[in-house]
Amino acid sequence: MIRPLVAGNWKMNGLAAGIAEIDRVREAHRRVPDPGCDILICPPFTLIHEAAKRCADSTVGIGAQDCHPQRAGAHTGDISAEMLVDAGATHVIVGHSERRADHSESDDVVREKAEAAIAAGLSPIICVGESAEQRQAGQAQAVVDAQLLGSMPRTNTDAIVVAYEPVWAIGTGLTASAADIAQMHRHIRGHVSRTTRILYGGSVKPANAAEILAIEDVNGALVGGASLKADNFLGIINAA
Repeated sequence: MIRPLVAGNWKMNGLAAGIAEIDRVREAHRRVPDPGCDILICPPFTLIHEAAKRCADSTVGIGAQDCHPQRAGAHTGDISAEMLVDAGATHVIVGHSERRADHSESDDVVREKAEAAIAAGLSPIICVGESAEQRQAGQAQAVVDAQLLGSMPRTNTDAIVVAYEPVWAIGTGLTASAADIAQMHRHIRGHVSRTTRILYGGSVKPANAAEILAIEDVNGALVGGASLKADNFLGIINAA
């Protein structure tokens, strides 16, 4: 049985005061030797070091939202995977639909980032997912296939996590049906090992988490807005 992973993606949210929400999640699980799932919070770069220090003695891990494919160099404003490890991160999200759309990141770039993450000792969370137009055109599986094949690292694939996030369900309040989620996760499973965790992301919240996490081949959740508040995020963790 694959141990679930509940990961929070804070996106471009969170100032220094936001550490208090991470503290609340940490305190809730400091007294629980085994919460039954792995817990990860991916705050903005500015909070990673402090959050990792505070969570060092807990079951809460800290990740990042992106990294550069290169180890170092003349890349103003970018952060390398090695820098993330140095700051205390254990995972990094790569290929999120917002990066693919807003920064024109190709599958090749996502793969290079995933490979850089693995080389530095991070576990990459590789995001894939179709738009509403692509799903309506019957292209959902073909789109996900292409993203997976183009974004997967060529070696050390045991280190990866895959996150299926239908673009039309991110931050919209919409979620795919249980049947649609099951079908896509089963399809993705055909491309990855039996031990690879496949997360679902797309407006996951306490009210629907238990139903989603009970679906076969759903091995956790990549949570957006609901991870910003400890009470909501803890509700999803409890469901896992």
